[in-house]
Amino acid sequence: MKKTLFALALASTGLLAVPAFAQDSGSSPQATDTGTATGGGNYQSSQPVGSGNWFIDANVGRTNGSDNGGFGSNASGFNFLHGERGRRTGYGLIGGYRWKVGHDLGLGLEAGYTDLGNFRVKNVFNDDDVNQKKKENALRGWLLGVNGRINLVPQWYLGFHGGYFRANDNNRSYNNSVGQDLHLSSGGRADRGSWYAGIGTGWDISEHFGLGVQYDYFHANAGKIRNDDTGEVRPDLKRSTGIVSLTGEYRF
Repeated sequence: MKKTLFALALASTGLLAVPAFAQDSGSSPQATDTGTATGGGNYQSSQPVGSGNWFIDANVGRTNGSDNGGFGSNASGFNFLHGERGRRTGYGLIGGYRWKVGHDLGLGLEAGYTDLGNFRVKNVFNDDDVNQKKKENALRGWLLGVNGRINLVPQWYLGFHGGYFRANDNNRSYNNSVGQDLHLSSGGRADRGSWYAGIGTGWDISEHFGLGVQYDYFHANAGKIRNDDTGEVRPDLKRSTGIVSLTGEYRF
């Protein structure tokens, strides 16, 4: 965890220095006759290199499958809209700041929260609970990281991000009749500190708003199960989760 935080801090320091370097480099913005910097390139083309924008990014999508299969592993029976093999609907909200560090490139910092399957919005129309954290305890948590975008043309972009992920407690308990019958108990609490990463592509409708599709992977320690008869300790059920989602970003 300490190594993860150190790497993130080092990357953040580098990003903070990039805009100043970009202004002094050969990629500095053009100037008009009055000396005012102008835009150019494919990324935020009306803005000069070294400028930046705050942004808000929201996404909704479907998570990968159950413990013995990755996303789409059962290709013949895969249905994006159906909860087969444990797939659930996940949500995320991220905010941050991104600098224009090149004519086609933006780099920035971000922070946010993701929930990968604890809410069933369709239950608004019935008597079941919308918030199913107690039942599902699906992976969720806070995140802090870096992000970037490369615009191949003014509208079409490739995006990437990653960083530190603070997962929820894995409070799975085996102190019940099932656990006792199987002679299982908790073999150690999961470390909540981990990482996330994602890639995506999309279309900027304007310099303030864009839509896209992305894949994100959230890694999380699963904790351990102990066999009380043999003393064997092994990893618990898989917690790391991937999600394919639709995303929208507003820049201001």
